[in-house]
Amino acid sequence: MVGSANLNVMMKAARKAGRALLKDFREVENLQVSVKGAGDFVSRADINAEKLLKDELMGARPTYGWTAEEGGSEEGKDPTRRWIVDPLDGTTNFLHGLPHFAVSIALEHKGQVTAGVIYDPSKDELFFAEKGAGSWMNETRLRVSGRSRMIECIFATGLPFGGRSDLPATLQDLARLLPATAGVRRFGSAALDLAYVAAGRYDGFWERRLNSWDMAAGLIIVKEAGGLVEPLSPKGDILEDGEVICANQAIYDSFAKVIRG
Repeated sequence: MVGSANLNVMMKAARKAGRALLKDFREVENLQVSVKGAGDFVSRADINAEKLLKDELMGARPTYGWTAEEGGSEEGKDPTRRWIVDPLDGTTNFLHGLPHFAVSIALEHKGQVTAGVIYDPSKDELFFAEKGAGSWMNETRLRVSGRSRMIECIFATGLPFGGRSDLPATLQDLARLLPATAGVRRFGSAALDLAYVAAGRYDGFWERRLNSWDMAAGLIIVKEAGGLVEPLSPKGDILEDGEVICANQAIYDSFAKVIRG
């Protein structure tokens, strides 16, 4: 798979930031036993990874805009293009020494995501896609799963944590969905949940209250792997509303019907 110049810039940046995070993660594993915990250290790791990504991406494309978790948004000289970046998706996992987190980079052109890269440094899995060129993980072409019976499918979501207002809605989703499926997983990284749908590991994914940087890269990776991706409320806007539902085409209608109640 030979990507465009932009995609190559994104992949190189993701690997570089991922390597830095992995080094910090080994340190976090040592901090698990301390009373003080690893919170401040992880915040620093997150900010350092974002700085690395910004240096790489803006160094290569200085006219593009920038939206990222830590550093907010900046307009670029080229108003049609922008990087959407999450330096560490799965911060809580990282903090607890769980090796499931990722770097996520998307490129948006005229309001549409045209390329996405998600890198999981713990497993050295680089998921990427470009509009019209399919989805890949390392050297392997990705396709969404072929399962068509709900009872054989597993789905992923995020479970709202302390103080979040969307808990009742999610509990209702689960009450409807769990009896109809082979299971629901909550692995703690929306970017990797989307990548796993693209890889056929999950049959579908839904979540509320996400940020654009959590899912921008994942959306194109799912679409290019043949998945269906929609806003949770049919007239919504995924990146603006922060709500998404996606699945393979065979199961999508059944899944969406259950989730939308």
